[in-house]
Amino acid sequence: MKIPACFAVLLAALLAFPLHQALADQDPHAVVEGVTEKLLSDISSYRKALNDAGDRSEREARMADFLGQLQQTLEPVVDFPWIALNVMGSHRQTATPEQQERFREVFTRALVETYGRGLLSYSGQDIVVLPSAESGAGQRRVTVRQEIRGADGRIPLLYSMGVDSDGDWKVVNVIINGINLGTTFRNQFAQSYSRYGGDIDKVVDNWAVQNPDN
Repeated sequence: MKIPACFAVLLAALLAFPLHQALADQDPHAVVEGVTEKLLSDISSYRKALNDAGDRSEREARMADFLGQLQQTLEPVVDFPWIALNVMGSHRQTATPEQQERFREVFTRALVETYGRGLLSYSGQDIVVLPSAESGAGQRRVTVRQEIRGADGRIPLLYSMGVDSDGDWKVVNVIINGINLGTTFRNQFAQSYSRYGGDIDKVVDNWAVQNPDN
């Protein structure tokens, strides 16, 4: 699935900050707003480091470092295990624990690389977190609404955030301009499962191949 760079940037903006440090004191909307400001201030430095790379090998090494750091930041914030199982859908019942774990690893790497590369393509659109009557207090699932505002109009983003067993808010799904990423990836897994005759190992092996932006 190809995700436009500006969409990937906004998802990364929500994800790329250690949210667990702020969850106890802020509602999800304030967290998203603070995360966006923090991330946008970092984009120029990462982009500059890559632009200053002397050759392709150095650029690839710096990109690998960047993506590695990004994944370390995302993993405490995003419920990757839950999302990966949800993407597998009912087919997870036929998967071994080892296959489930391998898919989680492949799926996580693919998402991190997609969003990391999109993050570096950010070009200065206005980003607005919309007010909501939902404070998150006493709730276990909240939708945070955000907009990308540019010359071509407004693009809505909806972030589904849930409270995990430790009481931390984590991202569990994203809807971009009406496109439900969780549903899209789940349909893709089901199609691959059918294509490979129910061979989950082949589905996992070919997941990154099917996602050329990853």
